[in-house]
Amino acid sequence: MTVRRIARQRLGLRAQVRRALGAAVTDGVLGAAARSTRFLPGAHPGLYGVAVERDVPYLVDGQPRQRLDVYRPRAAGGGLRPCVLYLHGGGFRVLSKETHWLFSLAYARRGFVVVNADYRLAPAHPFPAAVEDVAAAYRWVVANAARLGVDPSRLVIAGESAGANLAMSLTLATTFRRAERFAAEVYETGVVPRAVVAACGLFEVSRPERFRGQHAFFRDRVEEVAEAYLGGLHLPQALMDFADPVRALERGEVPDRPLPPVFLPCGTWDFLLDDSRRLHRALIAAGSTRSRFEAYARGPHAFHALVFTSAARECWRDTFEFLDEAGALPARG
Repeated sequence: MTVRRIARQRLGLRAQVRRALGAAVTDGVLGAAARSTRFLPGAHPGLYGVAVERDVPYLVDGQPRQRLDVYRPRAAGGGLRPCVLYLHGGGFRVLSKETHWLFSLAYARRGFVVVNADYRLAPAHPFPAAVEDVAAAYRWVVANAARLGVDPSRLVIAGESAGANLAMSLTLATTFRRAERFAAEVYETGVVPRAVVAACGLFEVSRPERFRGQHAFFRDRVEEVAEAYLGGLHLPQALMDFADPVRALERGEVPDRPLPPVFLPCGTWDFLLDDSRRLHRALIAAGSTRSRFEAYARGPHAFHALVFTSAARECWRDTFEFLDEAGALPARG
């Protein structure tokens, strides 16, 4: 019997209806809002000198979700560029690289080559499918660095919400020797990201009960994520590090390679704020002394996508300041 079925049996009918309606509204609104931004004035990447190569497979004979888009600044530059591997959010269940074009464009306008990767979604493809896919995308970036014109020593991993979780899971794979095949293959690339930007992340999926004090709407969303993403029982405890990267780091184990600096922006109105606080403490304890946590006043979940707000503008300024301090920011030409 799956985790999803057990959880549904425990829910009353009223709670099941509430959750189903909440999920339908949330998923529909998120998808529609993200897609509609393509119709905003100035949304076309070409207006900013950015060319986009779409739907590049990162696995031979891969599925449609195992593809990526490459955003390249057209302006001639001296030498290799830094690269951002961007991992979209959506609770591991919805959204895509197409809905997250704005984040890619924001980095590309600043001079990064951006690789915006899709991955398989739950519940059809539960954990660890998404982690395996972003690990394959990471290996693809390293293997294709010359073709992309990027410097692999200045590779940044970035993502928000579920994508922030995946970004930190990849970071674990680059800095700890692990037995899991997907993690070992990432470690064997020898490339540790120069920096990580993990915004408003859900960094512990397996314990949704810690949100019992939250409003039912938010509690339902986290429980849905856990049920969909961790749909099977008897997952190896070691493997769960890649669903709960904050718990993995809180154990205090010494990484085999130094952890990169990590930027953790989150809004003060985000119900996931405490996950970022916890992760920041764990990173500092594990030796990532250049990591940074910032809470932005009255920012809701994924507030930095609302680029017209003062909090979002401040967050993007801080992001590029952080990347500059980490040695990853492109030179202005």
